Amino acid sequence: MFAADNGLNLHDSLTGGRGFPYRHVMNTVTRAHLAERIYTQVGLSRNESADLLEGVLARVSKALEQGESVKISGFGTFSVRQKGRRVGRNPKTGVEVPILPRRVLVFRPSQVLKAHINGHDAPEGDDE
Repeated sequence: MFAADNGLNLHDSLTGGRGFPYRHVMNTVTRAHLAERIYTQVGLSRNESADLLEGVLARVSKALEQGESVKISGFGTFSVRQKGRRVGRNPKTGVEVPILPRRVLVFRPSQVLKAHINGHDAPEGDDE
């Protein structure tokens, strides 16, 4: 979807071809930034690009709310894990406090993403 005639792939589309992550400048990829990249790379209108992005994010959110895992090949897997009740401790006072059961979002990066972050080539045939 992001590969246009200029040969950019998803990785290059999000980073402007400068590598992943931005190596010398701390930047944040925002919804607006992603929607703009969809607009420039895919050729949809700005409104259609924003709607497409919102639709994808809504579907991912809904799947996670329902306890499903979301795997994005070459990027990683989002999943929800149930944590049980446990006893915590206030570090200032030392008083024990019950921590209620809750669901937490877990992200497990793919080997490809780990390789990009560390400046290496992705492992052969591993798009986990």
